[in-house]
Amino acid sequence: MYKILDSINSPDDLKKLSYKELEILSSELRDYTIKVVSENGGHLASNLGVVELTLALHRIFDTPEDKIVWDVGHQSYIHKIVTGRREQFSSLRKMGGISGFPKRDESVHDAFETGHSSTSISAALGIAKARDLNGENYSVVAVIGDGALTGGMSFEALNQAGDFPTNLIVILNDNEMSISQNIGGLSNYLSRLRTEPAYFKLKSELETILNKIPLVGKSMFKMAENIRDWLKYILVPGVIFEELGFKYLGPIDGHDIKKLEDVLRRAKSYNGYPVLIHVVTVKGKGYSKAEDKPQMYHGISPFFIENGELKTKSTKKTYSEVFGETLLELGSKNEKILAVSAAMAEGTGLAGFAEKYKNRFFDVGIAEQHAVTFCAGLATGGYRPVFAVYSTFLQRAYDQVVHDVCMQKLPVVFAIDRAGIVGSDGETHQGVFDITYLRHIPNITIMSPKDGKELRDMLRLAVSLEGPAAIRYPRGNAREFDYPDTPLELGKSEILIEGEDGVIISEGSMVFRALEVCGRLKQAGKSFSVINARFIKPLDEKLLLEL
Repeated sequence: MYKILDSINSPDDLKKLSYKELEILSSELRDYTIKVVSENGGHLASNLGVVELTLALHRIFDTPEDKIVWDVGHQSYIHKIVTGRREQFSSLRKMGGISGFPKRDESVHDAFETGHSSTSISAALGIAKARDLNGENYSVVAVIGDGALTGGMSFEALNQAGDFPTNLIVILNDNEMSISQNIGGLSNYLSRLRTEPAYFKLKSELETILNKIPLVGKSMFKMAENIRDWLKYILVPGVIFEELGFKYLGPIDGHDIKKLEDVLRRAKSYNGYPVLIHVVTVKGKGYSKAEDKPQMYHGISPFFIENGELKTKSTKKTYSEVFGETLLELGSKNEKILAVSAAMAEGTGLAGFAEKYKNRFFDVGIAEQHAVTFCAGLATGGYRPVFAVYSTFLQRAYDQVVHDVCMQKLPVVFAIDRAGIVGSDGETHQGVFDITYLRHIPNITIMSPKDGKELRDMLRLAVSLEGPAAIRYPRGNAREFDYPDTPLELGKSEILIEGEDGVIISEGSMVFRALEVCGRLKQAGKSFSVINARFIKPLDEKLLLEL
């Protein structure tokens, strides 16, 4: 039982609380979130970091009339709890329960569905423009992390928003972390803003002092404003958001509700141009283990709160680990092999390669389109780049796969992790489209291993090919089959069982199911063959014609 949280059934209830009560509520929300995620799994560190920000948003704005768009959406747990889903929150990510991401059909408070990164500003700008065209009057807020801001789509939206005379608020939740460590010029720029607030302090003090001078004070301040650009370029290099046409406010302590409310009210009062509020938060705040290692508690399986250890441990290696170890081995023998990640080094198994071969590993940030064409450029220089990416995120770079890699027949390897059904993350993260969108592309070889050994063999083959190759493998532990070792040959399938009554052709993780079905059919007196296709492209046409 919680003293305050148990009485929160809608955002209106938040507006009745004192700041002392909000402080207690923040602690209770963190406790409740940790308990549920420890049981169900989910995204922990990001949600612990936005508690005060979420409360401030719902106290200043009136959802569902006002619209809040959460970028990626994995940090929307607190939002869900305080918008009438407190009792349902224990069903998070379970069958029939609430989603781990915003869902429009789940609540009127979820203005836009998200799951992939860097979409919020575009969506919010569209919502704001629709509002203007309809002659309506409400606030639109996009909440985006500094990691998601590295995505090119974010800058496309910022670029257009700065040209629009429309009311739009963008909140940059700066916690110095995406899933992996943030990289690039933008990350460095935000670091300077966090550590060099001199311009903002000086401007405020200058205004206060000059306005106190009788008669001429205001005139002097107006004149002083003319040197604002000179000041900001000296004291805060590259004020990029103001150059894009936004009113910049910040940096603000993202855990001080009163300060957050003050700046939100100020942003809400501006009319006719977009505002960007720079909020600095601590990812994992309130749970020391998540604060110390936020990347380990980004998306986590059920765990023990006391020590942070997973409740279910496996001694088997995952497909991601098998891939990472094999690439590390291949990299030790071939200096032309490079590894590329889009802010997912840990999740895709590349952490070991990144540690050992720092100059041959490239994390491009949340920028899949750039990653693919970057790999294409590397390949023209005689290198063998391997881009490790989740299936659901590779689809964001479809044109680059076609135009920049496959049409030029460049030897880029796509290591497609989380291919197939991935479970509780929901439909935005299922890897069910890659076969469809890759197979019809010319010049690409597509492989799908039945087990860990076959993944190793396929990766060795892929880096030796003179053209693009993709290997798709599932989430979870790698299987190991006790069948005679059939050498891997380009475009050739593998016959695992021969039968007389029919044939089951399978690929990847479905080989296990095919063998299981074959066993049941055998018990029923039927003799079926089981073929491991191995290659989705090219197909083993010779074998197929012989069936």
